[in-house]
Amino acid sequence: MNLNPQLLATAIEAVVRAGDLQIAKFGTGVRVEKKGAIDLVTEVDVEVERMFRAMIAERFPDHDVLAEEMGGASRGASHRWVFDPLDGTTNFAHGVPIFCASLALEIDGEAAVAAVYDPNREELFTAEAGIGSWLNGQPLKASHSATVLESMLVTGFPYNVHEKADEFLKTFAQVLKQARAIRRLGSAAIDICWVAAGRMDGFWEASLKPWDTRAAALVLEEAGGKVTGMDGKTWVPDDGHILATNGLIHDEVLRIIGV
Repeated sequence: MNLNPQLLATAIEAVVRAGDLQIAKFGTGVRVEKKGAIDLVTEVDVEVERMFRAMIAERFPDHDVLAEEMGGASRGASHRWVFDPLDGTTNFAHGVPIFCASLALEIDGEAAVAAVYDPNREELFTAEAGIGSWLNGQPLKASHSATVLESMLVTGFPYNVHEKADEFLKTFAQVLKQARAIRRLGSAAIDICWVAAGRMDGFWEASLKPWDTRAAALVLEEAGGKVTGMDGKTWVPDDGHILATNGLIHDEVLRIIGV
C-alpha cells in the first residue's frame, strides 16, 4: 500500500502535540470528572481531543474520527482516525507519569498507520502496515522469550472490575502462577508498545475500547508480535478483549487463561 506520507506525519504531529498539552497540565490540579464509579475524564482529555478533531477537519474533512470523549458518528468514509487523547487518565489524575496519546488510521477497516507518544519518556512509537514499526526512528522487534516462565507479562483491569473482580482475579492468578512476573501500568497502549519494544513479553485485558488498542496493536504486529482475542480467534477491536504477545508464548498464554 502506497500511502500519502502526510498521513503518518499527521499522526505523529497529533500525538506529539497531545503529549505537549498533557505535560503542560500534568500535576497542576486539572479538573477531574467521573464517567463512572472509577472511570475518570479530565479537562485535558477533552482539550486534546478538540485539538485533534480541528486538525483532521482542516486537513482531511472527508475522514471519519472515532475518539474516546466525543465518540464519532460514522459517515461511511474509507478513512477513519481512532484516537485516545489521554490513555492512562487515572494515572494522570493521580500524578503517576505513565500515560500517552494513541492514534491509528484505518483505511477500509484495516489499520494503516499508527503513532503512540509517551511524553514522560519522550518515546514515539510509530508503525506503517506492511513496512515496520519504530521507537524514535529505530526499528522495533518483539522479545525472544520462548516460555511464560521466562516472560514478564503486563495486564490491566477494566472499569467494571468491581462487578467481576473474582473473574478477573482468577485469570490473573492463573498467569501469575506460571509467569516470571506480571506488571500493571495503567495504559493499555503503552503496555502493548512495550511488548513491541521487547520490554514485556505479553499483554492481555478484557473490556477495552478500539481507541485503547488500535494503534499499539499495529505497532506490535509490525514488530513481529501476535495479536488475537483472548479466545485465540481473530482480534476484533470492538469486541474489547485482546491478547498481544511476542508470538512465541502466545499459544501457551492462551492455554493458561483458558477463555
